[in-house]
Amino acid sequence: MGKSTLLKIPRTRLSYADEMLLVNGCPGVIGLAAVFSGELPALDRVRARVAERWSGLERMHQVLDRPAGGARWTVPGPFDPSAHVAVARAGLDELWATSVDRPLPGGLPPWRLYVVPGAAYGGDFALALVAQHTLLDGRSLATLTRALVDEPAAPRAAARPAPVRPGLRAAGRELRTMTAVGQSVPLRPPGEARASVAVRELAAETVRSARRQPADGRGATLNELLVAAVAGALRARYGPVRDWRARDEPVYTAVPCDLRTRTNTTELGNTVTVVRVPLPVDVDGPVARLRACQAALATVPDRAAVHAGVLFPAAEAVRRTGPWVTRLLTGRGRHTCFAATATTALKWPGAAGTFDGRRLVRTVGLPPLQRPGTASFALAQVGDAYTLTAVAHLRPDDAGRLADAVVTEFGTWARTTTPSVL
Repeated sequence: MGKSTLLKIPRTRLSYADEMLLVNGCPGVIGLAAVFSGELPALDRVRARVAERWSGLERMHQVLDRPAGGARWTVPGPFDPSAHVAVARAGLDELWATSVDRPLPGGLPPWRLYVVPGAAYGGDFALALVAQHTLLDGRSLATLTRALVDEPAAPRAAARPAPVRPGLRAAGRELRTMTAVGQSVPLRPPGEARASVAVRELAAETVRSARRQPADGRGATLNELLVAAVAGALRARYGPVRDWRARDEPVYTAVPCDLRTRTNTTELGNTVTVVRVPLPVDVDGPVARLRACQAALATVPDRAAVHAGVLFPAAEAVRRTGPWVTRLLTGRGRHTCFAATATTALKWPGAAGTFDGRRLVRTVGLPPLQRPGTASFALAQVGDAYTLTAVAHLRPDDAGRLADAVVTEFGTWARTTTPSVL
């Protein structure tokens, strides 16, 4: 008899970003839905498209294995489209509400694609991709969803060149900034925290008018508007920060920064860092808050370069000494005072496209549910369609109240036509 051989399943170490997301104590589910107009496609047709476009992507076959020695990515075999692609039992709002606080079960690659029937947000059905953040980041969701359209455009090179390695002095400043104490959103009593999700459409003309602010400046980016609107929403909902606690610490938001360059535009996984930015909740007036956010966000590219060039490589080197290092590194991020909110703008890459001739009309994001006392916001754009999703882990239905307050801030900017300190 010949010697028997055991099939050796390849195992890959989690990246630093993967592992930080795995151990942060949150459900870690994110999503992106593409809303189309037209007749609902057959499930077999969607499964065939997924098999055609995603089977060659190794990340989509990876399963999380968590033995005693530490977590690893494994590829026991190809994903099965019949197990991963299904018809949703309810509409998109219900899918988001039931997905946000329920991690996907183990044993399969941690992603699912749902065919969502029923008219919503200007369309007739949606293709909704849900995944564990440990596997994919928001840019990855957009890359994968775009790959499903009939004629996906060739990806455009990222505008950001490979970063220049920063010095140790810049790394020290950033490390102090990232570990400074901040404030949490008031939650009284703490035990009443509940997950809630709200989706709101923003009129294209409102967003275009808002982007002209400040009227005597260069105008605003979508990301700057979102961060400033969240600051205004927190003030409207909970009052000035000086009334929250008897402390002077600021409220921070976590701003995800894509670290992909021209050489890896479509890379899947978590090629991302988070930069912590103070929210000007105590600044009076929407335009003044926007100016403050523009000043704060102007520093983000250089700070993200510090993460990519110094902090991440150092963390990768140090954590090899044992799992206790990762627990130490994630300790600060486990507290809600690290970042009371998370804010991200999601722009559809390229032209809108179609699925089997059905026109893409909107995208709807699902940002992750963070720890109690926090809220996450995603503003998605495709063409002239803008959609805000708020995920709150605060008082019941706070997501809807905060989302409405964000929309109100956009409306205020849109109505402000002259230079102002409002």
